[in-house]
Amino acid sequence: MSWSRNTIQMKKILIDTDVILDFLIDRKPFSDNAANVIQLCEDGKIQGYVTPVIISNVYYLLKRHSTHQQVISSLKLLLKIIDVLFMDKKVVHDALNSNFTDFEDALQNFSASNSGKIKIIITRNKKDFKHSRLKVMTPEEFTTMED
Repeated sequence: MSWSRNTIQMKKILIDTDVILDFLIDRKPFSDNAANVIQLCEDGKIQGYVTPVIISNVYYLLKRHSTHQQVISSLKLLLKIIDVLFMDKKVVHDALNSNFTDFEDALQNFSASNSGKIKIIITRNKKDFKHSRLKVMTPEEFTTMED
């Protein structure tokens, strides 16, 4: 199935931790594709989401190399571009009762799927989401879909 740019414009996506980190710390060679996804969000062509767990993970990983205030500033800027999904007891129960071998990925998946708005998970680790019912794509696959 080919997707036009007009189709992309209406998409609501979950952006996984690895993609956010690629963008924020300019991890080559992945940062360009991550930046393209974030740029689509900033331009209002797609709506990007993360979960509270993703924000927590990004904070923890960035804090190893930056000050608290630098990390907080980066996250505040990011949250001007993307939104945060809700996590509740149902998300946790669904994750606990799933076939996912990584609990954190299960939480991301069910936060996205239970929201009713997310159609695609953007990650570099597609295999981590093999049990997802959502479409799972890399940043490169998403940003280079056929016109």
